[in-house]
Amino acid sequence: MTDTRTIYNFTVLRQNQDLLSLDHFKGQVLLIVNTATGCGLASQYRELQALYDRYQDQGFTILDFPCNQFLGQAPGSDEDINRFCELNYQTTFPRFAKIKVNGKEADPLFIWLKDQKSGPLGKRIEWNFAKFLIDRQGQVVTRFASKTSPLAIEETLQQLL
Repeated sequence: MTDTRTIYNFTVLRQNQDLLSLDHFKGQVLLIVNTATGCGLASQYRELQALYDRYQDQGFTILDFPCNQFLGQAPGSDEDINRFCELNYQTTFPRFAKIKVNGKEADPLFIWLKDQKSGPLGKRIEWNFAKFLIDRQGQVVTRFASKTSPLAIEETLQQLL
């Protein structure tokens, strides 16, 4: 059976615990990333912010979903994580409440994302900073591995803008 859903069929939890329909981002190109402030890849926040600064006026948004599933590398409250990212990396893109991306408690959004595009470990998210690029119609175009530099996806991103 074909899955006819789009990203706009999902609702996520904001850091303040309010629900937000991803329909809010309809018509934009999205990059969805599971992040962790204590991860060795956290410096990717700088490149993510650079992409956001460069392309947000063209309808590009990054959706940041902190995840503590990988060696507990996203400790602290949602507020702590947000403060850390703003102070250390000057991030301004939307960040949501901490979620799980693998296992029985995985967020429905990430279950759907993984069903749309497999990665290095099949459907499992391999680590922090896995990236899903979504087109303006709400479909997953491609998935990038955790170690892929955000700037390395710029050419693919430009094709969607």
